[in-house]
Amino acid sequence: MLPLLNAILPVVGNVLDRIIPDKAGNEKARLEMEKALLDAATKGQLGQLEINKIEAQSSSLFKSGWRPGVAWICVAAMGFHFIVAPVVNWIGLLTGNVLPLPEFDMDALLYVLGSLLGIGALRTYEKKSGLTK
Repeated sequence: MLPLLNAILPVVGNVLDRIIPDKAGNEKARLEMEKALLDAATKGQLGQLEINKIEAQSSSLFKSGWRPGVAWICVAAMGFHFIVAPVVNWIGLLTGNVLPLPEFDMDALLYVLGSLLGIGALRTYEKKSGLTK
């Protein structure tokens, strides 16, 4: 959400410069607009966190199990990429039977895994802070 705010704020500043020529009034309006945008972004993020918490407590595997499912897919793909594929290639080189192995888009995989770990870190912070049980 912050990249979106960083993109919007200069545009808002340019509009305010044209509408309010007074420098003090312009600065006050700019600060109020930035605060309103930041408050809206924070409310959106808090709402998403609440939805995530409700999803995680669901007894339905399709609601509460998708994050662990995605995490295990990432673990399996990383295990294949960093352990299985190199060992298979090494054995293939030793025996003269090189196999064509699939390659993964590791950038996308690491992005997804990093996002999941970030959410996990936030959840750990909430638990340690006593914000959730």
